[in-house]
Amino acid sequence: MEIQDSKSTLQVIPRNNEKIKKIWKTAGILLAITVAEFIMAFTMERGLLLYALFIILTIWKAKYIMMEFMHLGDEVKPLFYSIIVPLIFLVWLLIALAKEGTDIFMMRW
Repeated sequence: MEIQDSKSTLQVIPRNNEKIKKIWKTAGILLAITVAEFIMAFTMERGLLLYALFIILTIWKAKYIMMEFMHLGDEVKPLFYSIIVPLIFLVWLLIALAKEGTDIFMMRW
């Protein structure tokens, strides 16, 4: 029986500056959107416009996160749309259900 030498070697891969720039760009874009949401939350009056902007910016951030971190930006467009379109319909469903629920509640009183 032969004994195998199980020494592991470590290879150091040089830094990929292009990937590091892409990570910082992504973090900067997400930070800018978050700062814009934060400023709007404290400066704008509560109402439909503010809520609509929050929903739009949140969906935009979710899309950007999916494109970058889930690597769907490099995939085929139908795969991307198979995720985004149901999300839009789900948001529409939640808004419609809330509206209908409010109308039914108001009719009972």
